Amino acid sequence: MRLLERMRKEWFMVGIVLAIAGAKLEPSVGVNGGPLKPEITVSYIAVATIFFNSGLSLKTEELTSALVHIKLHLFIQIFTLAFFPAAIWLFLQLLSITPINEWLLKGLQTVGCMPPPVSSAVILTKAVGGNEAAAIFNSAFGSFLLLSSRLPHGPR
Repeated sequence: MRLLERMRKEWFMVGIVLAIAGAKLEPSVGVNGGPLKPEITVSYIAVATIFFNSGLSLKTEELTSALVHIKLHLFIQIFTLAFFPAAIWLFLQLLSITPINEWLLKGLQTVGCMPPPVSSAVILTKAVGGNEAAAIFNSAFGSFLLLSSRLPHGPR
């Protein structure tokens, strides 16, 4: 009975383990073009759902008051999209003289240039009692900037 109680308490971790095990057993389900269509569901539907759920939990006054903090938003975007990638680049310059695999360094560089995942930014900010409305705005704006940089820009 203790195991069942523990599993109920840790339902999220159990779900993650089951998802990983399912992906290991049948990886073709989650590939691009597969039945789950992650190129659509993850990129658009999951992000929109997270923003929608986060927005439902906010009062309109909180969101509108968070939008006027221009200096905060500017700081967050510069830190996330300029300072952090530059710091990662410097760190990778140090790591490049070690025998670390070149592809691992390229992966770290790629991840270092991306904005924080939407769910992490919002959920962790909420967990520590931070400005959730500002986190939602900056996460959405950073994701929008990343998405707009991947869209084709005019005729080629």
